[in-house]
Amino acid sequence: MNGGYFMTALQLNPDIYRQLDIIAKDESMFDRVTKYINRIVKQMTYDPTCMTKEEYFAMLDRSEAQYARGEYTTQLPGESVTDMLRRSGYDI
Repeated sequence: MNGGYFMTALQLNPDIYRQLDIIAKDESMFDRVTKYINRIVKQMTYDPTCMTKEEYFAMLDRSEAQYARGEYTTQLPGESVTDMLRRSGYDI
């Protein structure tokens, strides 16, 4: 769907082609525009469930500390994940 929108925008704005042609002739300006476009695309495709490497390792450190304090639940033999979560107090 986005691909269709992009083509429509370019078809409706032939001036974009001329501007991109001018920008492409200046390598440093082309690099700046490329970085800017990448930043816009990244904002449009942001996934709040993703985390940085630092956030990931911080989460692991917190989890290891919880484990060391005995704050964890183990799945019993033959127990389903749903049963374990219910036993742990989750309303499923």
